[in-house]
Amino acid sequence: MKIAVIGTGYVGLVTGTCLAETGNDVLCIDIDANKVKQMQNGQVPIYEPYLEVLFERNIKANRLKFSTNLAEGLEHGDIIFLALPTPEDEDGSADLKYILGVADDIGKLIKDYKVIVDKSTVPVGTSEKVEAAIAKNATVDFDVVSNPEFLREGFAVDDFLKPERIVIGASSDKAIKLMEKLYNPYVRSGNPIIVMDEKSAELTKYASNAFLAAKITFMNEIANFCEKVGADVDKVRTGMGTDSRIGKRFLFPGIGYGGSCFPKDVKALHKSGKDNNYNFQILDAVISVNAKQKLVLIPKIKAHFKNNLKGKNIAIWGLAFKPETDDIREAPALYMIDSLLDSGANITAFDPEAMPNVKRKLGDKINYAQSMYDALENADALIICTEWSLFRTPNTNKMKSAMNGNIIFDGRNLYDVKDIVNEGFKYISIGR
Repeated sequence: MKIAVIGTGYVGLVTGTCLAETGNDVLCIDIDANKVKQMQNGQVPIYEPYLEVLFERNIKANRLKFSTNLAEGLEHGDIIFLALPTPEDEDGSADLKYILGVADDIGKLIKDYKVIVDKSTVPVGTSEKVEAAIAKNATVDFDVVSNPEFLREGFAVDDFLKPERIVIGASSDKAIKLMEKLYNPYVRSGNPIIVMDEKSAELTKYASNAFLAAKITFMNEIANFCEKVGADVDKVRTGMGTDSRIGKRFLFPGIGYGGSCFPKDVKALHKSGKDNNYNFQILDAVISVNAKQKLVLIPKIKAHFKNNLKGKNIAIWGLAFKPETDDIREAPALYMIDSLLDSGANITAFDPEAMPNVKRKLGDKINYAQSMYDALENADALIICTEWSLFRTPNTNKMKSAMNGNIIFDGRNLYDVKDIVNEGFKYISIGR
């Protein structure tokens, strides 16, 4: 099938590449000429495991192409995916200016029937707005479909190629048949393609992310309470997770959630509720608790140094909001860094992928190490903010010889408490 993908951010590039992988002819459109040239030259502009292999293979096979020309994309594709940013507005709502702007342009340019697919995460009712924006100028038939993505950063390629479910929100039988034809190769193992109305599809994405954010937040509350009463959150988590009604996933406590989805989507659903005279009280708590959780280690760090961090050398392992990505949007590490800098600390950080993005944001406010052990040179303390695999079994002798101090503040509970203490470290984690 002939596909156009408008927008080559995280969702758009994964979508376009994975659609090409099953034999479709895909043209990706982006307004950033430098980025398009980079991709035409075979360079992947984001870090996502296994994406580069598929990207290079499909460019070589001429199934994956790139352009800055929207009209070219619309002429090429029978199905047009809108994978455009929906950034958080000042009031917490999703800003639809990019999607509606392109929709307006589509109405002026389409010459024959197209299926226009909202792939971006958008509030309930967006498909109607997109349809209206296109219809203002369109002289041919078209259909608008809601097809939310459920891609986890770090696992996006696998999630797209082997989805647990595909949600299609549409009211047109013609559009539904085209979308089912497109997605059938990805669900041969029997996972469902779920067809529903557009508004329900839009809400399904927000509801899913908000629920997962609430689950994480609940466990962070339990972890904080464990510290008050002397319980061990790891044991509580294990006891809870064996209940099939609860499940084992998203029960790991830490220093809060971040990234491009959970913070933005929770706030957008909360704002959408207000716009419709409904108050999501549970989301009030999720937003509030998560904001505090990102800084939950700061009082412990200050207490260890007797409220005097001025001139202290602090090492940070992990800057991305989660492992296997270079995404630093709403990353807890950035909130920690701001607080520590305000207190006069010197910071040296290491992350295997995210340091270039942090340097673009913070410049030389902090130091950037070449390795995890280089970050520990003369460090008075280590803070772990991201659970990258390479941090899980460190050489403790190298750590001790590099550091001035012996204190580890672990925001991701990577180590067994007894084991790390026996290695000679003072160890402070979450809920244990």
